[in-house]
Amino acid sequence: MNFLTDPAAIEAESMRQIRAGLRRSWPENALPIVERLIHTSGDPLLEEAIAIHPQAVAAGMAALAGGAAVVTDVEMVRAGIARLRLAEFGGEVNCFLNDPRVPGLAREWGLTRAMTAFRLHAASLAGAVVAIGNAPTALMEVLSLAADPALRPALIIGMPVGFVGAAEAKTLLWEHQEIPSVTIHGTRGGSPLAATVVNALLYTLKKRSLS
Repeated sequence: MNFLTDPAAIEAESMRQIRAGLRRSWPENALPIVERLIHTSGDPLLEEAIAIHPQAVAAGMAALAGGAAVVTDVEMVRAGIARLRLAEFGGEVNCFLNDPRVPGLAREWGLTRAMTAFRLHAASLAGAVVAIGNAPTALMEVLSLAADPALRPALIIGMPVGFVGAAEAKTLLWEHQEIPSVTIHGTRGGSPLAATVVNALLYTLKKRSLS
């Protein structure tokens, strides 16, 4: 059996197969997100669960192009984001889960560490791209904080994974149509997928800057 060994050819063929298999009609600007989510998951059936707010791509790209920070719920999301490419636009990735105050205050407040980290750094949400790939409680806290217009993110990528609270948190996110968002309905999600959406936006920005 012959295998492709050229990385560019492998990616191009992967994207060709993914696009050929799409069952829904997507806006052209959303296709890079959809394609890369399917590519990262290796699951064409994921398409049925993907939800992209009509303003999500434009809002996310405008924020990133303007040097907005990306704020994540866990280090695994942070590690998956193309930080050097983000830095080209003046942005950085922040995860506050390891703030030394978090464990003690989480116990005192009766919250998860992810919720506590966002509550401590609520000001970081304003105008940021928030990428959540692990903790449903983090997404709930972000939505609670974003009720204050002064703390509202430019885009929320809400992809917590799991069987307790994840689907419900993402449903609530989608109900907040005043905030541009990208999500995957149901129990599926995860840190690699949350990072993939950020990288898809950065990839598109870089491509436009070179054209």
